[in-house]
Amino acid sequence: MIIKDAPSNIIPMQSEDEVRLHLAAVYRLLAYFKMDDLIFTHASVRVPGEDTFLINPFGMLFREITPDVLVKLDFAGRVVGNDRYPANAAGFVIHGAILAANPDINCVIHTHTRSGVAMSCLQDGLMPINQFAIEFHKRIGYHDYEGIAFNMEEGARLNRDIAGNVALVLRNHGLLTVGANIPASFYFTYYLEQAAQVQMDVLASGRPILHPSPEVVEATMPQYTSAFNPPLAGQRMWPAMLRLLDAVDPTWRG
Repeated sequence: MIIKDAPSNIIPMQSEDEVRLHLAAVYRLLAYFKMDDLIFTHASVRVPGEDTFLINPFGMLFREITPDVLVKLDFAGRVVGNDRYPANAAGFVIHGAILAANPDINCVIHTHTRSGVAMSCLQDGLMPINQFAIEFHKRIGYHDYEGIAFNMEEGARLNRDIAGNVALVLRNHGLLTVGANIPASFYFTYYLEQAAQVQMDVLASGRPILHPSPEVVEATMPQYTSAFNPPLAGQRMWPAMLRLLDAVDPTWRG
């Protein structure tokens, strides 16, 4: 018997103020875990009850972001309200396309980590050679590189390639995850990055790779909470992540 130990409740994020706070936490955590890229890459969240989403202001380091500086956009790319900062155009193309077309997705995170970019350049993509990677077995898509994401038409192809998956390898570019909520998407980002780091370390060693059997891979993937109830992914760890931020730098709350 498999004991499916998972939290029973999803952390409520039902207002704009709540999602602003938790998206700011995502940016601070990406900086803390060294998954940022100067002022580039982006994370977004749908504003509850609106056809709008929040994204980072273009030009700020992730460790500087607080809830009040996040930019609100509609799905036509217009800034909603009196935001002080511009948004990243490529961020709008990627995040706007995915959020507009997928009402079950509420958070999107895109990274350019060294390990993630390196793995994205491999023909094999993510290999199920470690426990981190097995969680993404049959749940990760691949999107061919089309240059910097300024072309609105690329959105349709991004949606084609993310369909039914929780993660996307942007070939020769980086990684992307999606979730029904903020903790889920961050959880997938953190463990996809772990999987990529382990894989690149193993390949760099030059030693023979020990592959789990296909039968073990197939049996292991459904054991994850994120497999049998994807919205619960990250719920147990999220309060601990907020406590970490409060201990490191409580200014993240604004």
